[in-house]
Amino acid sequence: MRGRTGAILRVGIGLAISIFSIWFVLRDVDLGAAWAIIKTANPAWLLLGLICLSVDILLRAVRWQRLILPIQRVRFRPILGYLLVGYLANNVLPARLGELVRSHYLGDRERISRASTLGTVVVERVVDIAVLVAIAALAILVLNVRGVVASAILVGLAITGLLVVGLVIGIAAHRLPGAARVAVIVERWPSAAEGARKLRDGLAVAGRPRTLGEALLLSIAAWGATVIAFAAIGQAIGLHLLIGEASLMAAGIALATAIPSGPGYLGTYELAAVKIAEALGRSSEQALALALLAHATVLVLTSVLGAGAFLRLGWTSSVHEVEDVVSGAPDPDVLP
Repeated sequence: MRGRTGAILRVGIGLAISIFSIWFVLRDVDLGAAWAIIKTANPAWLLLGLICLSVDILLRAVRWQRLILPIQRVRFRPILGYLLVGYLANNVLPARLGELVRSHYLGDRERISRASTLGTVVVERVVDIAVLVAIAALAILVLNVRGVVASAILVGLAITGLLVVGLVIGIAAHRLPGAARVAVIVERWPSAAEGARKLRDGLAVAGRPRTLGEALLLSIAAWGATVIAFAAIGQAIGLHLLIGEASLMAAGIALATAIPSGPGYLGTYELAAVKIAEALGRSSEQALALALLAHATVLVLTSVLGAGAFLRLGWTSSVHEVEDVVSGAPDPDVLP
């Protein structure tokens, strides 16, 4: 009962954040003007943006495959399917619950502990945030941006530091002073103790220099593709963004969507775009048009591909298993 109440509370908070964000955007931006800009979009540039976003997804699938590799080899096509189903879930569920869905899918289909797969997703998220903050920090230095956007990036830098420290503690928790005493207490609940060990196994992939290095490089490449996608979609509507500006837009919007919100990050995505555009001295209406086009492209792409993956993979386990995810010879298709 308590778990269900907590889930309802998270959903309510996420929806409230989205509603507030939408209200904040519509209060300051002329939606009619933004729509008029959207109608002038050049299809060729939009197609380039779509291709770049597709490359981004493929690189993320490779990254997850490399993070899972120390635990078990998983073929690329299935892991791409699990990732896409997770993205589809994020589009229809609030508070980024798709991360739990894809952890469940991979664990269930590949016979890996779902807690361990969740641990690799946590590592992936920390790497992603670190790369995004680095991109955004470099962009604000190059562009000499001041104000609320720069302050938000500095806060993000501090949060990244805390996340890295938390990840290190999670990996080395069993070696810390007093760990043996805590372990004795936790062992009174065998399922919780086993879940904690499996989660640590997933987090431990970050302790492998090669695995962590590959994850960082693939994250940089994936976000590079997204930056080009933003620049291309901007070109489609006559918003000529410098690479630094496109980088700040892509990184800032992605960091904003890390905040638990309604399904598909509705509202937070658009609000971040408008506020970053204001900091860059760009038109709010053009920024909203860019955000709506980019957001729609991402949602349609991930929803269509995610639905296809879901139909192919099916759903044989109960939804309750997703909520309980924390407790619970080389193939030629596997990348070397």
